[in-house]
Amino acid sequence: MTPQSKIYVAGHRGMVGAAIIRTLQQQGQTHIVTRTHAELDLTNQAAVSAFFDAEKPDQVYLAAAKVGGIHANNTYPAEFIYQNLMMEANVIHQAWRVGVQKLLFLGSSCIYPKLAPQPMTEAALLTGTLEPTNEPYAIAKIAGIKLCESYNRQYGASHGVDYRSVMPTNLYGPGDNYHPENSHVIPALIRRFHEAKVNNSPIVTIWGTGTPCREFLYVDDMAAASVHVMNLAPATYGAHTQPMQSHINVGYGSDITIAQLAQAVSQAVGYQGKIDFDPTKPDGSPRKLMDSSRLNALGWQAKVSLQEGLPVAYQDFLNSNQALPTS
Repeated sequence: MTPQSKIYVAGHRGMVGAAIIRTLQQQGQTHIVTRTHAELDLTNQAAVSAFFDAEKPDQVYLAAAKVGGIHANNTYPAEFIYQNLMMEANVIHQAWRVGVQKLLFLGSSCIYPKLAPQPMTEAALLTGTLEPTNEPYAIAKIAGIKLCESYNRQYGASHGVDYRSVMPTNLYGPGDNYHPENSHVIPALIRRFHEAKVNNSPIVTIWGTGTPCREFLYVDDMAAASVHVMNLAPATYGAHTQPMQSHINVGYGSDITIAQLAQAVSQAVGYQGKIDFDPTKPDGSPRKLMDSSRLNALGWQAKVSLQEGLPVAYQDFLNSNQALPTS
């Protein structure tokens, strides 16, 4: 990567894509190519082909995806598997066709089996049954990893193809989705505690016992890891991966209980009331922690703690026009 490199970021309006652009700009990159969904439908093969013919980027970050929570995954499984498969296949194949040698595919920790040993290593992929609620999405993400690996195996030596994949843990930060029903746990808690503060509610009740453990990574850390992995020397990357197990986990390195998370979010928001738990509601998996030792061995570690990241996320929520007025 040089300051003159032309870099296409697919999904630049999403939380991760926007963070990747921030990171690239901080590193002096000025030739960044983007397209909105209205400008380029990545599920349209002809449109994606025409785009790559016109732009011929040097690098591609594939951060575009159809994403959602449990309710959305359960309600629209056909859309989740079809749209994600089509986006990946179109972008990866057309990138190869016009000679793009460097591509980074962004996946998800849901690729791992529901009962994968903790912490989850890259070797756990395809060793067990997936979580049923998001299986279509997970299958699409696994296919993306295998697309990258297959193009590497067939065209690496002949065409210099070097397509890589990173799998993030739970992400949060600027650009998150704070929808009251479809958001993930941190943005959902930010909204809950903010509204409780505004309404002077004495108690906020959280689903479950509060004992499950989860890992959280600030989105700009994820972006920095993505750029780091993209630009590793091929020999270095190859020394820590295998041709058919080439993806890399990206995590914070430790987890906390949901009860601890709720307390941390309430402090960031400034909620002074009581936090209660409803043990009649489901807890989900007892623990989901990524093993990021492969990434750490490649010279990268997360920097932003929850104590640093949560206030920034709350300010982003306040700036997002999704918050209730405070007066």
